[in-house]
Amino acid sequence: MASRKRNLQEDNGGQEGALSASKHSRSGKKRHIAALILARGGSKGIPLKNIKMLAGVPLIGWVLRAAVDSELFDSVWVSTDHEEIEKVAKAWGAKVHRRSPQVSRDSSSSLETIQEFSRLYPEVDVICHIQATSPCLHPFHLKGALDLITEQGYDSVFAVVRRHQFRWKEVKRGSDDFTHPFNLDPLNRPRRQDWDGELCENGSFYFATKELLNDAKSMQGGKISYFEMMPEYSVDIDVDIDWPVAEQRVLRYGYFGRNIPEMVSLMFCNVSGCLTEGRIFLSMSGEEMVSINTRDTMGIRMLQKEDVEVVLLTSSLDPVAKSLAESLTKRTGCKVIEVGSEPLDSLKLVVGQKKVDWKDVAYMGNDTQDVSCLNLAGLSAVPKAAPTLAINAAKYTCRSGGGKGAVREFAEHILLQKKKAQSQMEQDRIDRKNF
Repeated sequence: MASRKRNLQEDNGGQEGALSASKHSRSGKKRHIAALILARGGSKGIPLKNIKMLAGVPLIGWVLRAAVDSELFDSVWVSTDHEEIEKVAKAWGAKVHRRSPQVSRDSSSSLETIQEFSRLYPEVDVICHIQATSPCLHPFHLKGALDLITEQGYDSVFAVVRRHQFRWKEVKRGSDDFTHPFNLDPLNRPRRQDWDGELCENGSFYFATKELLNDAKSMQGGKISYFEMMPEYSVDIDVDIDWPVAEQRVLRYGYFGRNIPEMVSLMFCNVSGCLTEGRIFLSMSGEEMVSINTRDTMGIRMLQKEDVEVVLLTSSLDPVAKSLAESLTKRTGCKVIEVGSEPLDSLKLVVGQKKVDWKDVAYMGNDTQDVSCLNLAGLSAVPKAAPTLAINAAKYTCRSGGGKGAVREFAEHILLQKKKAQSQMEQDRIDRKNF
Protein backbone atom coordinates (compact mmCIF):
# COMPACT_ATOMS: atom_id res chain seq x y z
CA MET A 1 0.00 0.00 0.00
CA ALA A 2 2.87 2.33 -0.64
CA SER A 3 1.97 5.89 -1.67
CA ARG A 4 4.29 8.83 -2.07
CA LYS A 5 3.55 12.40 -0.98
CA ARG A 6 5.05 15.46 -2.65
CA ASN A 7 4.40 19.08 -1.71
CA LEU A 8 4.09 22.05 -4.01
CA GLN A 9 3.61 25.64 -2.90
CA GLU A 10 2.22 28.10 -5.40
CA ASP A 11 1.29 31.76 -5.42
CA ASN A 12 -1.49 30.78 -7.88
CA GLY A 13 -2.55 34.03 -9.43
CA GLY A 14 -1.49 36.39 -6.66
CA GLN A 15 -3.23 34.65 -3.77
CA GLU A 16 -0.51 35.68 -1.35
CA GLY A 17 -0.83 35.18 2.36
CA ALA A 18 -3.40 32.38 1.97
CA LEU A 19 -5.04 31.24 5.18
CA SER A 20 -3.07 28.51 6.86
CA ALA A 21 -4.96 25.24 7.45
CA SER A 22 -4.70 23.22 10.63
CA LYS A 23 -6.86 21.00 12.78
CA HIS A 24 -8.36 24.07 14.41
CA SER A 25 -9.42 27.46 13.14
CA ARG A 26 -7.74 30.63 14.30
CA SER A 27 -10.35 30.94 17.03
CA GLY A 28 -9.27 27.55 18.36
CA LYS A 29 -12.56 25.88 17.41
CA LYS A 30 -12.33 22.38 15.94
CA ARG A 31 -13.03 22.51 12.24
CA HIS A 32 -15.81 20.53 10.56
CA ILE A 33 -14.34 18.35 7.80
CA ALA A 34 -16.82 16.99 5.25
CA ALA A 35 -16.47 14.54 2.39
CA LEU A 36 -18.56 15.49 -0.62
CA ILE A 37 -19.29 13.25 -3.61
CA LEU A 38 -21.01 14.78 -6.64
CA ALA A 39 -23.39 12.39 -8.40
CA ARG A 40 -25.66 13.93 -10.99
CA GLY A 41 -28.27 11.67 -12.54
CA GLY A 42 -27.84 12.90 -16.10
CA SER A 43 -24.75 11.02 -17.26
CA LYS A 44 -24.74 11.03 -21.06
CA GLY A 45 -22.23 8.25 -21.68
CA ILE A 46 -23.54 5.62 -19.23
CA PRO A 47 -27.08 6.27 -17.89
CA LEU A 48 -27.07 6.50 -14.07
CA LYS A 49 -23.40 5.53 -14.15
CA ASN A 50 -22.90 6.55 -10.52
CA ILE A 51 -25.10 3.71 -9.24
CA LYS A 52 -24.36 1.16 -11.95
CA MET A 53 -23.00 -2.05 -10.42
CA LEU A 54 -19.23 -2.38 -10.65
CA ALA A 55 -17.77 -5.65 -9.29
CA GLY A 56 -20.87 -6.25 -7.21
CA VAL A 57 -21.09 -2.74 -5.68
CA PRO A 58 -22.74 0.48 -6.97
CA LEU A 59 -20.00 2.67 -8.43
CA ILE A 60 -20.56 5.38 -5.83
CA GLY A 61 -20.53 2.74 -3.09
CA TRP A 62 -16.78 2.17 -3.51
CA VAL A 63 -15.80 5.73 -2.55
CA LEU A 64 -18.52 6.01 0.09
CA ARG A 65 -17.24 2.87 1.79
CA ALA A 66 -13.70 4.28 1.82
CA ALA A 67 -14.87 7.66 3.13
CA VAL A 68 -17.10 6.26 5.88
CA ASP A 69 -14.59 3.60 7.00
CA SER A 70 -11.76 6.14 7.15
CA GLU A 71 -13.46 7.82 10.15
CA LEU A 72 -11.76 11.06 9.08
CA PHE A 73 -14.87 13.09 8.36
CA ASP A 74 -17.42 14.80 10.56
CA SER A 75 -19.96 14.21 7.79
CA VAL A 76 -20.09 12.40 4.44
CA TRP A 77 -22.37 13.87 1.77
CA VAL A 78 -23.62 13.06 -1.71
CA SER A 79 -24.81 15.98 -3.82
CA THR A 80 -27.37 14.75 -6.35
CA ASP A 81 -30.49 15.64 -8.29
CA HIS A 82 -31.77 12.07 -8.65
CA GLU A 83 -34.02 10.06 -6.34
CA GLU A 84 -32.44 6.66 -7.04
CA ILE A 85 -28.94 8.00 -6.39
CA GLU A 86 -30.24 9.49 -3.14
CA LYS A 87 -31.53 6.08 -2.02
CA VAL A 88 -28.21 4.38 -2.75
CA ALA A 89 -26.23 7.16 -1.05
CA LYS A 90 -28.24 6.83 2.16
CA ALA A 91 -27.93 3.04 2.09
CA TRP A 92 -24.13 3.44 2.04
CA GLY A 93 -24.10 5.79 5.02
CA ALA A 94 -24.09 9.23 3.41
CA LYS A 95 -26.18 12.31 3.98
CA VAL A 96 -27.79 13.79 0.87
CA HIS A 97 -27.76 17.33 -0.46
CA ARG A 98 -30.38 17.79 -3.17
CA ARG A 99 -28.65 20.24 -5.43
CA SER A 100 -30.58 23.04 -7.12
CA PRO A 101 -31.56 22.98 -10.82
CA GLN A 102 -29.08 25.81 -11.39
CA VAL A 103 -26.13 23.50 -10.75
CA SER A 104 -27.67 20.36 -12.25
CA ARG A 105 -27.33 21.34 -15.90
CA ASP A 106 -24.96 19.68 -18.38
CA SER A 107 -22.98 22.92 -18.42
CA SER A 108 -22.70 23.16 -14.61
CA SER A 109 -19.18 22.84 -13.25
CA SER A 110 -18.12 20.83 -10.23
CA LEU A 111 -16.88 24.01 -8.59
CA GLU A 112 -20.30 25.68 -8.87
CA THR A 113 -21.93 22.66 -7.22
CA ILE A 114 -19.34 22.56 -4.43
CA GLN A 115 -19.67 26.29 -3.80
CA GLU A 116 -23.45 25.93 -3.54
CA PHE A 117 -22.94 23.22 -0.92
CA SER A 118 -20.48 25.43 0.95
CA ARG A 119 -22.97 28.32 1.05
CA LEU A 120 -25.80 26.12 2.33
CA TYR A 121 -23.66 24.41 4.99
CA PRO A 122 -21.47 27.18 6.42
CA GLU A 123 -20.48 25.01 9.39
CA VAL A 124 -18.25 22.96 7.05
CA ASP A 125 -14.67 24.29 7.17
CA VAL A 126 -12.86 21.82 4.88
CA ILE A 127 -14.54 20.21 1.87
CA CYS A 128 -13.03 16.97 0.59
CA HIS A 129 -14.45 16.49 -2.89
CA ILE A 130 -14.14 12.78 -3.74
CA GLN A 131 -14.90 11.69 -7.30
CA ALA A 132 -17.52 8.92 -7.57
CA THR A 133 -15.64 7.55 -10.59
CA SER A 134 -12.55 6.49 -8.59
CA PRO A 135 -13.46 3.04 -7.24
CA CYS A 136 -9.94 2.02 -6.18
CA LEU A 137 -9.73 4.72 -3.52
CA HIS A 138 -8.70 3.49 -0.05
CA PRO A 139 -8.98 5.13 3.38
CA PHE A 140 -5.19 5.46 3.60
CA HIS A 141 -5.22 7.68 0.50
CA LEU A 142 -7.74 9.99 2.15
CA LYS A 143 -5.80 10.10 5.41
CA GLY A 144 -2.51 10.90 3.71
CA ALA A 145 -4.08 13.71 1.71
CA LEU A 146 -6.10 15.18 4.57
CA ASP A 147 -3.05 15.19 6.84
CA LEU A 148 -1.46 17.68 4.45
CA ILE A 149 -4.27 20.11 5.30
CA THR A 150 -4.87 19.34 8.96
CA GLU A 151 -1.25 18.68 10.00
CA GLN A 152 0.92 20.59 7.54
CA GLY A 153 -1.18 23.68 6.88
CA TYR A 154 -1.95 23.43 3.19
CA ASP A 155 -5.06 25.09 1.74
CA SER A 156 -5.72 22.64 -1.09
CA VAL A 157 -4.65 19.09 -1.96
CA PHE A 158 -5.35 17.00 -5.04
CA ALA A 159 -4.55 13.46 -6.20
CA VAL A 160 -1.95 12.70 -8.86
CA VAL A 161 -0.39 9.66 -10.50
CA ARG A 162 3.12 9.46 -11.96
CA ARG A 163 3.28 8.77 -15.70
CA HIS A 164 6.28 7.94 -17.85
CA GLN A 165 4.97 8.97 -21.25
CA PHE A 166 6.65 11.00 -23.95
CA ARG A 167 4.36 13.73 -25.29
CA TRP A 168 4.34 15.38 -28.73
CA LYS A 169 2.45 18.31 -30.17
CA GLU A 170 -0.61 17.37 -32.23
CA VAL A 171 -0.69 18.63 -35.81
CA LYS A 172 -4.15 19.50 -37.11
CA ARG A 173 -5.13 18.29 -40.55
CA GLY A 174 -4.47 20.84 -43.25
CA SER A 175 -1.92 22.64 -41.12
CA ASP A 176 1.54 23.49 -42.41
CA ASP A 177 2.86 23.12 -38.89
CA PHE A 178 5.02 20.19 -37.86
CA THR A 179 5.11 18.19 -34.67
CA HIS A 180 7.68 18.73 -31.96
CA PRO A 181 8.29 17.13 -28.56
CA PHE A 182 6.83 18.54 -25.36
CA ASN A 183 8.79 16.73 -22.68
CA LEU A 184 11.79 15.02 -24.27
CA ASP A 185 14.83 15.45 -26.45
CA PRO A 186 14.51 12.77 -29.18
CA LEU A 187 18.31 12.67 -29.53
CA ASN A 188 18.71 11.95 -25.83
CA ARG A 189 15.78 9.78 -24.90
CA PRO A 190 16.06 8.91 -21.19
CA ARG A 191 15.67 5.40 -19.88
CA ARG A 192 12.64 4.94 -17.65
CA GLN A 193 14.80 4.33 -14.60
CA ASP A 194 16.67 7.61 -15.26
CA TRP A 195 13.52 9.74 -15.55
CA ASP A 196 11.20 10.68 -12.72
CA GLY A 197 8.27 10.97 -15.11
CA GLU A 198 5.49 13.55 -14.78
CA LEU A 199 2.70 14.04 -12.26
CA CYS A 200 -0.79 13.94 -13.77
CA GLU A 201 -4.07 14.59 -12.01
CA ASN A 202 -5.95 11.30 -11.68
CA GLY A 203 -9.25 12.86 -10.59
CA SER A 204 -9.66 10.87 -7.38
CA PHE A 205 -10.12 13.84 -5.07
CA TYR A 206 -9.72 17.59 -4.57
CA PHE A 207 -9.63 18.95 -1.01
CA ALA A 208 -9.86 22.63 -0.08
CA THR A 209 -10.61 24.91 2.84
CA LYS A 210 -13.85 26.90 2.91
CA GLU A 211 -11.90 30.17 2.87
CA LEU A 212 -10.20 29.19 -0.39
CA LEU A 213 -13.49 28.12 -1.99
CA ASN A 214 -15.17 31.38 -1.08
CA ASP A 215 -12.39 33.51 -2.51
CA ALA A 216 -11.08 31.51 -5.47
CA LYS A 217 -12.25 30.27 -8.84
CA SER A 218 -10.64 26.88 -8.36
CA MET A 219 -10.18 24.19 -5.70
CA GLN A 220 -6.45 24.41 -6.37
CA GLY A 221 -5.12 27.57 -4.81
CA GLY A 222 -3.39 29.17 -1.88
CA LYS A 223 -0.74 26.91 -0.44
CA ILE A 224 -1.05 23.81 -2.64
CA SER A 225 0.03 20.24 -2.09
CA TYR A 226 -0.52 17.04 -4.02
CA PHE A 227 -0.86 13.42 -2.92
CA GLU A 228 0.66 10.82 -5.20
CA MET A 229 -1.30 7.58 -5.71
CA MET A 230 0.23 4.49 -7.24
CA PRO A 231 -0.95 3.63 -10.79
CA GLU A 232 -2.80 0.49 -9.68
CA TYR A 233 -5.19 2.62 -7.61
CA SER A 234 -5.63 5.31 -10.27
CA VAL A 235 -8.74 3.98 -11.99
CA ASP A 236 -11.04 6.60 -13.50
CA ILE A 237 -14.29 5.28 -14.97
CA ASP A 238 -14.56 8.41 -17.15
CA VAL A 239 -11.48 7.10 -18.93
CA ASP A 240 -11.82 3.34 -18.43
CA ILE A 241 -15.00 3.10 -20.48
CA ASP A 242 -14.57 -0.66 -20.81
CA TRP A 243 -16.57 -1.68 -17.74
CA PRO A 244 -15.33 -5.33 -17.57
CA VAL A 245 -11.70 -4.12 -17.60
CA ALA A 246 -12.45 -1.65 -14.81
CA GLU A 247 -14.13 -4.44 -12.84
CA GLN A 248 -11.00 -6.57 -12.95
CA ARG A 249 -8.91 -3.66 -11.66
CA VAL A 250 -11.35 -3.02 -8.83
CA LEU A 251 -11.55 -6.68 -7.84
CA ARG A 252 -7.79 -6.69 -7.45
CA TYR A 253 -7.11 -3.23 -6.03
CA GLY A 254 -10.42 -1.94 -4.67
CA TYR A 255 -11.20 -1.38 -1.00
CA PHE A 256 -13.62 -4.04 0.29
CA GLY A 257 -14.08 -2.77 3.84
CA ARG A 258 -12.49 -2.98 7.28
CA ASN A 259 -13.64 -6.50 8.09
CA ILE A 260 -12.49 -8.38 5.02
CA PRO A 261 -11.38 -11.80 6.32
CA GLU A 262 -7.78 -12.90 6.16
CA MET A 263 -8.91 -16.47 5.64
CA VAL A 264 -12.50 -17.57 4.94
CA SER A 265 -12.98 -21.02 6.40
CA LEU A 266 -16.78 -21.34 6.39
CA MET A 267 -19.53 -20.42 3.95
CA PHE A 268 -23.29 -20.54 4.51
CA CYS A 269 -25.42 -20.66 1.38
CA ASN A 270 -29.18 -20.53 1.08
CA VAL A 271 -30.44 -23.21 -1.28
CA SER A 272 -33.67 -21.44 -2.22
CA GLY A 273 -33.01 -18.37 -4.35
CA CYS A 274 -29.25 -18.85 -4.50
CA LEU A 275 -28.76 -22.36 -5.84
CA THR A 276 -32.24 -22.25 -7.39
CA GLU A 277 -33.86 -19.52 -9.44
CA GLY A 278 -37.06 -19.46 -7.41
CA ARG A 279 -39.23 -21.33 -9.89
CA ILE A 280 -40.93 -24.66 -9.19
CA PHE A 281 -41.74 -27.02 -12.04
CA LEU A 282 -44.78 -29.28 -11.83
CA SER A 283 -44.83 -32.65 -13.57
CA MET A 284 -47.98 -34.19 -15.05
CA SER A 285 -48.34 -36.22 -11.87
CA GLY A 286 -48.13 -33.08 -9.71
CA GLU A 287 -44.58 -33.69 -8.53
CA GLU A 288 -42.64 -30.50 -7.72
CA MET A 289 -39.16 -30.07 -9.18
CA VAL A 290 -36.42 -27.43 -9.23
CA SER A 291 -33.26 -27.13 -11.29
CA ILE A 292 -29.67 -26.28 -10.34
CA ASN A 293 -26.75 -25.07 -12.41
CA THR A 294 -23.64 -27.21 -12.76
CA ARG A 295 -21.54 -24.03 -12.54
CA ASP A 296 -22.81 -23.53 -9.01
CA THR A 297 -21.96 -27.06 -7.88
CA MET A 298 -18.51 -26.57 -9.40
CA GLY A 299 -18.19 -23.36 -7.40
CA ILE A 300 -18.90 -25.30 -4.21
CA ARG A 301 -16.21 -27.84 -5.10
CA MET A 302 -13.75 -25.02 -5.80
CA LEU A 303 -14.28 -23.70 -2.28
CA GLN A 304 -13.96 -27.14 -0.73
CA LYS A 305 -10.70 -27.68 -2.58
CA GLU A 306 -9.36 -24.55 -0.86
CA ASP A 307 -10.45 -25.82 2.59
CA VAL A 308 -13.61 -23.71 2.80
CA GLU A 309 -16.45 -25.66 4.40
CA VAL A 310 -19.78 -25.04 2.64
CA VAL A 311 -23.00 -25.41 4.66
CA LEU A 312 -26.34 -25.37 2.85
CA LEU A 313 -29.31 -23.67 4.48
CA THR A 314 -32.93 -24.75 4.06
CA SER A 315 -36.29 -23.90 5.60
CA SER A 316 -39.10 -26.11 6.83
CA LEU A 317 -41.38 -23.95 4.69
CA ASP A 318 -39.61 -25.06 1.52
CA PRO A 319 -39.60 -28.90 1.36
CA VAL A 320 -38.49 -28.89 -2.29
CA ALA A 321 -35.31 -26.96 -1.47
CA LYS A 322 -34.73 -29.27 1.49
CA SER A 323 -34.97 -32.31 -0.75
CA LEU A 324 -32.57 -30.69 -3.22
CA ALA A 325 -30.08 -29.94 -0.43
CA GLU A 326 -30.11 -33.57 0.64
CA SER A 327 -29.35 -34.56 -2.95
CA LEU A 328 -26.51 -32.01 -3.08
CA THR A 329 -25.09 -33.47 0.11
CA LYS A 330 -24.58 -36.75 -1.70
CA ARG A 331 -22.93 -34.95 -4.63
CA THR A 332 -20.74 -32.50 -2.73
CA GLY A 333 -20.59 -33.67 0.89
CA CYS A 334 -22.02 -30.38 2.16
CA LYS A 335 -23.72 -30.30 5.53
CA VAL A 336 -27.37 -29.12 5.58
CA ILE A 337 -28.89 -26.97 8.33
CA GLU A 338 -32.54 -26.09 8.64
CA VAL A 339 -32.98 -22.47 9.78
CA GLY A 340 -35.99 -20.48 10.92
CA SER A 341 -37.32 -17.06 9.96
CA GLU A 342 -34.17 -15.47 11.43
CA PRO A 343 -31.19 -17.55 10.22
CA LEU A 344 -28.78 -15.76 12.56
CA ASP A 345 -30.43 -17.37 15.59
CA SER A 346 -29.48 -20.81 14.31
CA LEU A 347 -26.08 -19.93 12.86
CA LYS A 348 -24.64 -18.18 15.92
CA LEU A 349 -24.47 -21.55 17.64
CA VAL A 350 -22.82 -23.19 14.61
CA VAL A 351 -20.17 -20.45 14.32
CA GLY A 352 -19.45 -20.76 18.04
CA GLN A 353 -19.11 -24.54 17.87
CA LYS A 354 -16.66 -24.28 14.98
CA LYS A 355 -14.65 -21.67 16.90
CA VAL A 356 -14.45 -19.18 14.03
CA ASP A 357 -15.07 -15.44 13.96
CA TRP A 358 -17.85 -14.00 11.83
CA LYS A 359 -15.23 -11.98 9.96
CA ASP A 360 -13.92 -15.31 8.61
CA VAL A 361 -17.37 -16.42 7.47
CA ALA A 362 -18.92 -15.96 4.02
CA TYR A 363 -22.69 -15.81 3.69
CA MET A 364 -24.91 -15.93 0.63
CA GLY A 365 -28.59 -15.08 1.02
CA ASN A 366 -31.33 -13.72 -1.15
CA ASP A 367 -33.99 -12.02 0.95
CA THR A 368 -34.78 -9.72 3.88
CA GLN A 369 -34.48 -12.47 6.53
CA ASP A 370 -30.80 -12.76 5.57
CA VAL A 371 -29.95 -9.12 6.33
CA SER A 372 -28.48 -9.76 9.80
CA CYS A 373 -26.14 -12.46 8.51
CA LEU A 374 -25.23 -10.45 5.41
CA ASN A 375 -24.19 -7.55 7.63
CA LEU A 376 -22.28 -9.70 10.10
CA ALA A 377 -20.29 -11.94 7.74
CA GLY A 378 -16.83 -10.90 6.60
CA LEU A 379 -17.85 -11.60 3.00
CA SER A 380 -21.48 -11.65 1.92
CA ALA A 381 -23.39 -11.71 -1.34
CA VAL A 382 -26.82 -11.82 -2.91
CA PRO A 383 -27.85 -12.88 -6.43
CA LYS A 384 -28.88 -10.35 -9.02
CA ALA A 385 -32.39 -8.93 -8.49
CA ALA A 386 -32.49 -9.64 -4.75
CA PRO A 387 -34.69 -7.28 -2.67
CA THR A 388 -33.20 -3.83 -2.01
CA LEU A 389 -32.75 -4.44 1.73
CA ALA A 390 -30.67 -7.53 1.05
CA ILE A 391 -28.61 -5.80 -1.65
CA ASN A 392 -27.83 -2.90 0.67
CA ALA A 393 -26.71 -5.30 3.42
CA ALA A 394 -24.51 -7.45 1.16
CA LYS A 395 -20.90 -6.60 0.42
CA TYR A 396 -21.18 -8.06 -3.08
CA THR A 397 -24.05 -8.23 -5.56
CA CYS A 398 -23.68 -10.91 -8.21
CA ARG A 399 -24.14 -10.22 -11.90
CA SER A 400 -25.79 -13.63 -12.16
CA GLY A 401 -29.19 -14.58 -10.80
CA GLY A 402 -30.04 -17.38 -8.39
CA GLY A 403 -29.70 -20.77 -10.04
CA LYS A 404 -27.82 -19.16 -12.93
CA GLY A 405 -24.23 -19.17 -11.71
CA ALA A 406 -24.46 -16.74 -8.76
CA VAL A 407 -22.94 -19.23 -6.31
CA ARG A 408 -20.03 -19.90 -8.68
CA GLU A 409 -19.50 -16.15 -9.07
CA PHE A 410 -19.42 -15.61 -5.31
CA ALA A 411 -17.11 -18.59 -4.87
CA GLU A 412 -14.65 -17.00 -7.31
CA HIS A 413 -14.93 -13.72 -5.42
CA ILE A 414 -14.17 -15.46 -2.10
CA LEU A 415 -11.12 -17.20 -3.56
CA LEU A 416 -9.87 -13.95 -5.09
CA GLN A 417 -10.11 -12.17 -1.72
CA LYS A 418 -8.41 -15.12 -0.05
CA LYS A 419 -5.57 -14.93 -2.56
CA LYS A 420 -5.24 -11.17 -1.97
CA ALA A 421 -5.10 -11.70 1.79
CA GLN A 422 -2.44 -14.38 1.45
CA SER A 423 -0.36 -12.14 -0.84
CA GLN A 424 -0.61 -9.27 1.64
CA MET A 425 0.36 -11.51 4.54
CA GLU A 426 3.39 -12.72 2.57
CA GLN A 427 4.36 -9.13 1.70
CA ASP A 428 4.01 -8.11 5.35
CA ARG A 429 6.24 -11.05 6.33
CA ILE A 430 8.89 -9.94 3.82
CA ASP A 431 8.66 -6.33 4.99
CA ARG A 432 9.13 -7.35 8.63
CA LYS A 433 12.10 -9.54 7.69
CA ASN A 434 13.74 -6.72 5.74
CA PHE A 435 13.07 -4.27 8.54
